[in-house]
Amino acid sequence: MSWIDNDSYDEWEDNWLDHIPPRHRAKLTRSANKQKRPKVTINRDLEEMIASLAEENDLVSSFETTYTRNMDEKHHERRWLLEALSGFYHDQMISDVLHIVKGGKEANVYCCDAHPLTGLPHIAAKVYRPRMLRHLKNDSLYKEGRFVLNQEGKQVKGNRSVRAMRKKTGFGQKLDFATWIMHEYKVHNQLYQAGVDVPKPIANGVDTILMAYIGEPHYPARTLSDTSITPVEAPLLFERILENIRLMLTLNLIHGDLSAYNILYWQGDIFIIDFPQVVDARKNRSAFTIFERDVVRVCQYFHNFGVEADGRTIAAEMYQRYLDAEL
Repeated sequence: MSWIDNDSYDEWEDNWLDHIPPRHRAKLTRSANKQKRPKVTINRDLEEMIASLAEENDLVSSFETTYTRNMDEKHHERRWLLEALSGFYHDQMISDVLHIVKGGKEANVYCCDAHPLTGLPHIAAKVYRPRMLRHLKNDSLYKEGRFVLNQEGKQVKGNRSVRAMRKKTGFGQKLDFATWIMHEYKVHNQLYQAGVDVPKPIANGVDTILMAYIGEPHYPARTLSDTSITPVEAPLLFERILENIRLMLTLNLIHGDLSAYNILYWQGDIFIIDFPQVVDARKNRSAFTIFERDVVRVCQYFHNFGVEADGRTIAAEMYQRYLDAEL
């Protein structure tokens, strides 16, 4: 997997679990053990699986929240939410889940009480739905360039994880899902460090991303699509968003799904969210098409508030200037 810092896939594979808190690794380590189970080590593997299951069950059974307290114990959302967040509770990152902020096809966002050690009042938990409930379309368009390619443009073949992902085995699908989320968190963190207007990233797990909560506990920041801005604000916010797009482009990054639906507005400030589809402009053959679509969508939204701008012209000029690319 060719990540933003251009680590080799093999190096990444050796270390990728290190970026996930220990309590969140059980789901993947159990699947990995199922994929590689020589007869000589079956007893040890079985013991490890049982231990992992027992640890996860203990974590979930000792974790209850305001949001899930009145749910039926068999309710599907209750189970996968507690499984996703129990590790963060025991790692003293969150202390409670208060309510759902937004439900989506891919993921739900929840408002959580932050643990005092975080120094934050609240945390937003973006919890992806189980793989079978996900509805992401055309994800291969955005994955292009994330895999290491040889000089002929073919994917470098190698270790068992690459093969598992290619063959879409049970473990491969879980690994694919985890790498998709890890990519989002890694990009989110890079953008924050570079000064892009994004919520502060806090931590990630196999199927969850924690970030700073924007808004008040029971009055979350709305997206621009749900906000009525003034004609005075419009040009200022438009330029601010363009500046964020420029800054991302200097990092060779393109949001991939930018619109008024994933830009939060709170007390005059904007925060860009949702980064699973970010692409590397240097490695994706559809990069400019994706970039142009992002810019055009932003221009179309602000046109409704009196801002006149040609999205295609802006996209072409910006792309050529900051990437020195011929279109």
